[in-house]
Amino acid sequence: MKQEIIAKRYSRALFAIGQEDGPKALKQYGNELEAFCHLIEDEPILLRIFKNPVIRVEDKKILIGKILDKIGASKVVKNFLMLLAEKKRLPYILDIRNYYQKLLDQFEGIVRGHLITAIELKNKKKESIRKSLEEKMAKKFVLDFQVNKDILGGVVLKVGDKVYDASLRAQLNILKEKIKRGE
Repeated sequence: MKQEIIAKRYSRALFAIGQEDGPKALKQYGNELEAFCHLIEDEPILLRIFKNPVIRVEDKKILIGKILDKIGASKVVKNFLMLLAEKKRLPYILDIRNYYQKLLDQFEGIVRGHLITAIELKNKKKESIRKSLEEKMAKKFVLDFQVNKDILGGVVLKVGDKVYDASLRAQLNILKEKIKRGE
């Protein structure tokens, strides 16, 4: 719970700065945060260093500076990450990035979801499904497509915390329950 509160607080702060600087800056800060976190995810030792209370803040700042020079980050993101180091909030950087992305998606009217199918869909079909969802929801959609043969047929769409299950397995389970109840 504490982790979530911290992530929201700091990501909102960076987002507020980005709003003052304009929509282009909002996207730029998000991209820079994503690039920084991508490097951390590729090199897990970095996150362990940032989480380690024995390593001095100054040493962490030097490391952050080198990483940010490598990705060419803006002064705002550099100052933001240095503040996280000073306040001992670097262990929450991945959560901060995730929440910042949610704020950015809301701002841009983007909905992210996962579509699970029993078979691999062709790119043309994927695009058709995405466009259809955009028309129905009146928002931009970003979909991750996955294949799960266990659903037998149909689709399962996960958007945020909602699940729309139109799989054959779900339909069979509903039919099974109706038979048990004698309907």
